[in-house]
Amino acid sequence: MINLQETLVDIAKAIVDSPEEVKVVETQDDNTITLTLTVAPDDMGMVIGRHGKIAKAIRTVIKAASANCGKKVNVEIR
Repeated sequence: MINLQETLVDIAKAIVDSPEEVKVVETQDDNTITLTLTVAPDDMGMVIGRHGKIAKAIRTVIKAASANCGKKVNVEIR
């Protein structure tokens, strides 16, 4: 099974200027996994992208990676 937390960290570190400040916290409910991505304030625009396109792409990739786990995955960016 793929580790979604590590996957999200790898994606975010490839995008930002300060990869050492990338953190992901995972919380689980009954049928939901929530991944909270935290980056440096200066890197927030890089992670969100124009009109949220990069954030949407990140969520799409994580959703595709989680297809085998049987749970809904939410990605929050802070």
